[in-house]
Amino acid sequence: MKRLALVFWLATLVGTLSASEGGYTQTLRGTVVDAVTGYPLIGATVIMTGSEPVRGTITDTEGRFLISELPLGRQSITISYVGYLTRSVENLLLTSAKEMVVEVKLQESTQKVEEVAVYAGRDKKGAQNEMAMVSARTFSVEETERFAGSLGDPARMVANYAGVMTQNDSRNDIIIRGNSPMGVLWRLEGVEIANPNHFGALGTTGGPVSMINNNLLANSDFLTGAFPAEYGNAVAGAFDLNMRSGNNEKMEYVGQVGFNGFEMGMEGPLYRREEGVNPSFLVNYRYSTLDVAHKLGLDLGTGAAIPEYQDLTFLVDVPGTTWGRLKVFGVYGTSFIALGHEAEDSTGNSYNMQGTATDFGSRLQVTGLTHTYFINEKMQVRTTLSYQQTGADTKVDSMNYALDMQNPWYRSFQTENKTSISTRFRYKLNARNNYSVGYIADYYDFNYVDSVHSVDYRQFLTLTDVNSSLYLLRAYGQWQHRINDQITTYAGLHLQKASINPEVALEPRLSAEWQFRPRHSLNAGFGLHSQLQPRVVYYAQQYDSISKTYSRTNEAVKFTRSVHYVLGYNYSIASDFRLRVETYYQYLYRVPVSRTEPEYSLLNAGDFFGIPKIDSLENTGTGTNYGMELTLEKFLSRNFYFLVTSSIFNSQYTDYNKEVRNTAFNGNYVFNALGGYEFHVSERALLTVDLKMVWAGGKHYVPIDTEQSIRLQEEVRDWGQAYEPRYKDYFRTDLRLGFKLNGKKVSQEWGLDLQNISNHQNYFSDSYDWREKKTSYIYQQGFMPMMLYRINF
Repeated sequence: MKRLALVFWLATLVGTLSASEGGYTQTLRGTVVDAVTGYPLIGATVIMTGSEPVRGTITDTEGRFLISELPLGRQSITISYVGYLTRSVENLLLTSAKEMVVEVKLQESTQKVEEVAVYAGRDKKGAQNEMAMVSARTFSVEETERFAGSLGDPARMVANYAGVMTQNDSRNDIIIRGNSPMGVLWRLEGVEIANPNHFGALGTTGGPVSMINNNLLANSDFLTGAFPAEYGNAVAGAFDLNMRSGNNEKMEYVGQVGFNGFEMGMEGPLYRREEGVNPSFLVNYRYSTLDVAHKLGLDLGTGAAIPEYQDLTFLVDVPGTTWGRLKVFGVYGTSFIALGHEAEDSTGNSYNMQGTATDFGSRLQVTGLTHTYFINEKMQVRTTLSYQQTGADTKVDSMNYALDMQNPWYRSFQTENKTSISTRFRYKLNARNNYSVGYIADYYDFNYVDSVHSVDYRQFLTLTDVNSSLYLLRAYGQWQHRINDQITTYAGLHLQKASINPEVALEPRLSAEWQFRPRHSLNAGFGLHSQLQPRVVYYAQQYDSISKTYSRTNEAVKFTRSVHYVLGYNYSIASDFRLRVETYYQYLYRVPVSRTEPEYSLLNAGDFFGIPKIDSLENTGTGTNYGMELTLEKFLSRNFYFLVTSSIFNSQYTDYNKEVRNTAFNGNYVFNALGGYEFHVSERALLTVDLKMVWAGGKHYVPIDTEQSIRLQEEVRDWGQAYEPRYKDYFRTDLRLGFKLNGKKVSQEWGLDLQNISNHQNYFSDSYDWREKKTSYIYQQGFMPMMLYRINF
C-alpha cells in the first residue's frame, strides 16, 4: 500500500507542476442530425449558451461544427435549425487533453416555420430512442463515474433510478420492478449480447466486474417497461448501449488504474482524407488490478483468491463512403478465480459455499459489423452482422482442510455460439409520421455438460449433456404519429418464433405522451412481451434410478409472457429541476414451474453464478408486479445536482400448487438519495464530492429446517415456507471524492470511492453447520475504499 501511495503522490506532483502554466483552451466539435433518420442537418446554428459577445458557428455539408479556443470547464450549447425545435445541451466538461465531440439530435416541428416553439426540453427527460416515451431515460458516461458507488459500471449506476434495486453488493445484477435479472436485455451498437460481465454465468445478466468500458460509451438508454417493438426477448427491461467513435482529427491516449483494472487506450484518425470526414478508431485494453498487485508482491486483502480477468474493446468507424457508413466493433473478455482452496478462505462468502473449493472461469467474445445507408434524407437502412461466443466452466469440490483432501462434487462446461443478422428500415414521411420495420435472426449452437455428485445414489448424476442448436426469429414494425408538438402517439408490433417449440408470439405495443401544459405532461404505455428461457433450461435431465436412464422433461417449455401497463406524470419545476411519478402493473404468465419441486419458479432465478437445472418444468406459473415510483431530480447546474428516488412495490408468484408467494426479489420498497457538488479550485482544477444513501427492504429467503438438518446431517431448507421470512432492511452510504487537474497537454483525475462508509452489516445469506448445530451468516460488503487514477494526453 505504501508503494501505491507513492505512485499516487508522484502523479499528483507531476500534475501540479504541469498545471502551473495558464491560458488553456479546448475545442468543441460535433454533428447535428435529424432525430429520426440520423441524416445530417446542413446550416444549423450552434451558439455557446450565455456567451458575451455571442460565439457560435453553423454546420457544414456533413452536419459538422467546430468551435475552438474555448475556456476549460463546464460549457453549454444551443442548437437551432429552421423548421426544427431548438435544443440545449448543457454542462459539457472541457478538459485540456481531450477534445469534446458531441452528436446533437433535433426533432422536426409539426408547426409551420413561423410558429416553431423555442425549446424542445432538456436532454435528460427522455431516451435517445425517440420511440421510447414511457419508463425510459438516457444516461451519460459521466454519471457512471460521478454517482457514488457506481465505479464506472452502467449497471451499478442505474440502481439509483426509481424502480431499480440490487440484492448483492458483490455483483451488478439489477432487479427492475421486482423482475428477475434474467429478464434484462443487453444491446450494444444494436446487437443483443450475452452477459457482458466478468465471472458471469450463461443465462444470467450480471457479475462482479463489467466488461463494458465506460470510457468508450456515448449517451445510452435504459428502459424499464412497456418498451418499443424493436426490443424483444425480454420481460423486465433493456440496456441500449452506444459506443462513441474515436477522435477523427487527432491522436489521443488514456491510462487508468482503478476497480475495473489497469487499462490503456488510444484513439484517432484511421487515415486522413483530402475531403470529407476521416475514418476513426478507438481501442482499450484492461487487466485485473488485483492480479497486477499480486504479481508485484502486494497483499490487498483477498488472500489466495485472486480474480484474474482482462478485456479488449474496439470500434472502427468509416463514414462518408459511396456505399454508406461502416462500423466494426468488438468486445473480448476472459476471467478466472479459484476460491476456498486454503483453510483461511473456508468460511464461505457471497461467491463460495462454506467448506468447498470453487474454480470458475468465464469468457465472452463479440464481433459486429454495421452498415448504415441513407437512400435519401428521409430513408435510412441499417444492417448488422455479428458473431459471439460465451462460455463458463465450473469445478466445485468439498474440502477436508485438516486432512488436506478434496472430493469432487460438481463439474460444468458450457459453451454457446451465436450468429445474428438484423436489418432496420426507417422512413420519415413528414414531421408528424415516422415508421420503422425490421427483423432479427439469431442462430445458436451450444454444448452444455454438467454433473453433480449425489449422496443418495453415491454417484455423479448428469444434469445436462447436449450438443445442439436452435434459431430465434423476430420481426417488428412501429409507427410514431405526432398530432402536434404537444401530443405524440406510438403503435408497434413484435413477432417472435423459436425453433425449439411451435409457438409464435405476437406482441402489440402502444404508448402516448401529452404535454397538456408547458411544464406538465402525462404518458401511458402498454406492452405484451415474451422471452425464451435460457437455452440450458430446455436440456435439463431427470434421472430414473430404476432403469438408470435419463430423460429430458423441459423441451416443451414455451416463452414466458408478460403484460405491462404504465402511467406516468412529469412536471418540469424549473429548467434544471423535475418531478416524475410512474405507476405500473405487470402480469406474467406461462412462467415455468416444477412438478417435482412445486415451490420453485424460474422467476426467482438469475441473480447468482448460474441457473438451477430443474427438471419437469411446465408453463403453468404466474407472477404479478405492481407499484409506484417517484423521481425528484435536479440536473447538474450551478455546481451541484441531486437525485431522490423512491419505489413502493409488490412482487409475487404462484407456484405449481397455485400457492401465492413472495418472489426472491420482493423488497417492497427502496429509497435512494444522492447528490454532489463541484468546487472550482482554480481555472484548471476541479474538486468533486458525491454522496449516496440507499435504504431498501430486506431480502426474502428460504429458511433452514433445523430439525431435519440435524437428523439428516446436512443443511435442509424448509421449502414449505419459501420466501416468507426476510432479512433486516438493507442500508448503505457511499462517498466519492474526485480531483481533476488540467495541464497544457495532459489532464489527470484522481478518485476515491468510500463504499459503505458506516460499515453497516447487511445480510446476504445464511448456512447451517449441523455438527456445531449453529446457523452462520454471510454479510454483504463492509467498508471498502476504492481508488482511481486516470491520465489523458
